Amino acid sequence: MVFPPIRCRERLVHMAKTAAAGIRPAKRKIRWRRILPFYIMALPGFIYMLINNYIPMFGIVIAFKKLNFREGIWGSPWAGLDNFRFLFASNDAWVITRNTILYNVAFFICGTIVAVSLAILINEIQARFFKKAYQSLILLPYLMSWVIVSYLAYAFLSAETGMFNKGIIEPLGGQGINWYQEKKYWPFILVFVNIWKGVGYSMIIFLSSIVGISQDYYEAARIDGAGKWKQITKITLPLLRPTVITLFILSVGQVFRSDFGLFYQMPRNSGTLYSVTRTLDVYIYQALMKNNNYAMSSAASVYQSVVGFVLIVLANQVVRKYESGSSLF
Repeated sequence: MVFPPIRCRERLVHMAKTAAAGIRPAKRKIRWRRILPFYIMALPGFIYMLINNYIPMFGIVIAFKKLNFREGIWGSPWAGLDNFRFLFASNDAWVITRNTILYNVAFFICGTIVAVSLAILINEIQARFFKKAYQSLILLPYLMSWVIVSYLAYAFLSAETGMFNKGIIEPLGGQGINWYQEKKYWPFILVFVNIWKGVGYSMIIFLSSIVGISQDYYEAARIDGAGKWKQITKITLPLLRPTVITLFILSVGQVFRSDFGLFYQMPRNSGTLYSVTRTLDVYIYQALMKNNNYAMSSAASVYQSVVGFVLIVLANQVVRKYESGSSLF
């Protein structure tokens, strides 16, 4: 049996006697000189969060108002749930909700598979230079804005000068495709572009988890004769499950949100493609900027936020029920 050092034992005995006698230990003094610099460092972040996230929340009342700019937000008459009724009564409600949910599900499933695969492959690279180079190249698209990505996509998809039409399809004897007028191609294009742009960030998260796995597991597996595939399926993937679950919970909370740049910039706001590219965020922007319907835009935003909050709470409850160690709260 291993005993604690003498001083530690004496301290434990003293604490036990103090507790038995009903004497409360003296409160530790807060060393403000030591911790105050950390609060000062965090202050700009708190101020930004307050201004950017909390103060604008009073604008939620617009969703329940019949907004009149002459009378202002608080002076405008209340509309109750009329803005929500109009939103759900329109034909757009089903389309934008369907698109938003299905695209986010496809993004999470396909993105997770690709990101985990790339993380495992990069982890197998022994040369440090090439490992860093591949990480940087894969992460590079994530740092681009959607405006740049949309112009890159246009260089490939343009009906008149695009590389696919002029460089591949037509030289092979095929007829050029007007990509920005054909709806059937865009679900695949949007999923591909989203994965290409965002997989670098997810890959780094999974790679950091893989690097943190103890090498003792792999050494024991090699001694037992397990090959690379067995090591991946029996060690790497099971130990990545907490990371995947955490990202799943966060993705569920964002399932009613979409990347505005992807769904607005990429299709170049083509009206022909609305049935497959229009999501809640695009609808909110169009209701706000084109139709000047601020109340409808606010109602859609409230609908988006409330449903997202409910989904993330339910997802966390399910995860906590079956694997409590991986839940967020």
